[in-house]
Amino acid sequence: MNSRRTFLAGAGATVISSLPAAKAAGANDRLHIAVLGVNGRGQDHIASLGKLPDAEVVLLCDPDLEIARKRAAEFEAKYGRKVQVEQDLRRVFDNKDIDAVTIATPNHWHSLAAIWACQAGKDVYVEKPGSHNIFEGRKMVEATHKYRRIVQHGVQLRSSEAIQEAVQHLRKGTIGNVYMSRGLVYRWRPSIGRKGVETPPETLNYDIWTGPAQQEPFSRRIVHYNWHWTWNYGNGDVGNQGIHETDLCMWGLGLESLPKKITAMGGKFLFDDDKQTPEVLTTLFSYPEQKKLIQFEVRPWCTNLEDGAGVGNIFYGSEGYMVIKGYDSYEIYLGQKREKGPARRTGDPLTDHFANWIKAIRSRKTEDQNGPVETAHRASGLAHLGNISYRLGRVLEFDNAREKFVGDSEADGMLTRSYRAPYVVPESV
Repeated sequence: MNSRRTFLAGAGATVISSLPAAKAAGANDRLHIAVLGVNGRGQDHIASLGKLPDAEVVLLCDPDLEIARKRAAEFEAKYGRKVQVEQDLRRVFDNKDIDAVTIATPNHWHSLAAIWACQAGKDVYVEKPGSHNIFEGRKMVEATHKYRRIVQHGVQLRSSEAIQEAVQHLRKGTIGNVYMSRGLVYRWRPSIGRKGVETPPETLNYDIWTGPAQQEPFSRRIVHYNWHWTWNYGNGDVGNQGIHETDLCMWGLGLESLPKKITAMGGKFLFDDDKQTPEVLTTLFSYPEQKKLIQFEVRPWCTNLEDGAGVGNIFYGSEGYMVIKGYDSYEIYLGQKREKGPARRTGDPLTDHFANWIKAIRSRKTEDQNGPVETAHRASGLAHLGNISYRLGRVLEFDNAREKFVGDSEADGMLTRSYRAPYVVPESV
């Protein structure tokens, strides 16, 4: 076994991890991987893992058997072999032949599925956001280290050579003293209309789909994609597309803790529909001790781009600024005249991010990871704090050491949720 030192951001603690040896790599000894959630993002997981020689997808799991069986048939047609199908993810964790899982379920399942996987001895790739709330994100970090697992957060831009190079420019002062970052999420999000209550399809186990959330009557306003816009299951676009950008805001500024002060304002201005989360949201995150500021904007409809960036980040320094577009390119502009500086574009790094995860599973070294579990907690946590400020309509002050708000019990109550047995994130993992 390899022993190493792992530093946990936020609590300021140092944890010594001794990770168990991984399965030896070999042509006939690939890692057996299950993909949990195959309606949307899980399809990208299957495709990327299919390109890696060390990985073999052997099981697809989805509470909707119609979707799971459809994906299994597509898999067999593409790869020429059958894949197992499960409806209940707990059966996947009990399966001793599964080495690792990828989690592409709705947000409200991410942390609990990751915790259960860690407890079952599986390594984990968990999609963004890593958590649905602050409490369960911290518990996921604790479970990762307690059970000595490799948990990779699905922020693939961390595996982009172009974005890695961009962060190096920020570190070495190419744009001077970097004091502020803007995260941009300008996605086309039309109305979802009004949808009534229905009987769940026979192929859907709605109890499992609901999992740790409080169960609501089945409706197409929730299942399958529209859960993003309902607080019980999703976190709006700042907690959807936005996690890539919240993560990069913190990474680029060199921040390894959540902010001290948070304020947010926004609302629904365009559509009279079933969405609960705001269409438009502007949030400020202040780090007064570090003299850093993060601005974050979500827009859903017709809008201008900002130096060509509609989804991305802008970093501001004393000598210039940097524009990051999507997951794979950056441009630098220097001085008052905006003279062009270094720039680079590469391809979408999703497969590279999975390859990085497999490399860390083989080595059992978390320092090999580009997106370790702490990034899941921090990047998701930033979005959660902004949403809480928006929902309460006031400026909030946050204590990083305790991961609690300062003198605000109502806000503290929104750091977690009421879990539905038996799908409970435990206080002690």
